[in-house]
Amino acid sequence: MVMPASLGKTIQIFLPDGNPRGMKVAEITSRTVQVILIPRAQLEFACSRPELGNVSVYFLVGDAMEGEKPLVYVGEAEECSIRLKQQNKTKDFWSNAVVVVSKTQYFTKTHVKYLEWFCHQEVERAGRFALENPTIPTRPYASESMQSDLHDNFDTLKVLVATLGYPFFDEIKLPATNDLLVCKGKGVLATGEYTEDGLVVFRGSTAYGNETPSASDTIRRIRSGLIESGVLKKQGESYVFATDYIFTAPSTAGGVVLGKNVNGWLEWKFKDGRTLNEVKRQGVALDA
Repeated sequence: MVMPASLGKTIQIFLPDGNPRGMKVAEITSRTVQVILIPRAQLEFACSRPELGNVSVYFLVGDAMEGEKPLVYVGEAEECSIRLKQQNKTKDFWSNAVVVVSKTQYFTKTHVKYLEWFCHQEVERAGRFALENPTIPTRPYASESMQSDLHDNFDTLKVLVATLGYPFFDEIKLPATNDLLVCKGKGVLATGEYTEDGLVVFRGSTAYGNETPSASDTIRRIRSGLIESGVLKKQGESYVFATDYIFTAPSTAGGVVLGKNVNGWLEWKFKDGRTLNEVKRQGVALDA
């Protein structure tokens, strides 16, 4: 199917030192917002760049531990390089910083404080990342016209941060019925969707209360982490998913649900009975 041209976007990504795994500066060329991805190991180099001398909203991102969501801290700064150097000394969890600035230096302190508040709200609403902020940012006064402009800026930064690998604001939604996957066991039922991020198991799905003796250490460790982090909560003899959770692989998702080693490509099935393997790997069409 040909997508409408209005949905397409051209994004330019500049590599200041030519390293594809290093600092990246992303922008939609027709917009004024820039988003900068900074690996922590390159912080000194990034702080020597002019982009970080600006007023900004920024995110500190930490990798997910097994059975937990990745961490993110949302902040704002008048001069981002100074603030990031401070955060480098005081916060251990983060591995990358994502900085949002205006190419035209349009942002003021009020602008970024509003964006900090709004971004914090949207990260919490989406539920993909666990917020590391010790306090909730307060909402500053902003005129109606300023809010309108900032929401437009947010739409741009939302696309750019996701392009750089951090979909902070992308809400997980139930798919159309035809795309919904099911993994069943005796007394348990999980629903999910296979997406570009992995296999999403939806809130309300159930999982076995115990692992089988042959379950791998990996499955046991992930289940333990999910229980400890509150994603899995005890409900009678089973567990229930208290939130949506993204697994990187179908077999991991199926193993957590069934408490044993499984081939998730075969265990996850669509409503017509076809397996994930048949539809996504073998190209078998789903029934209408």
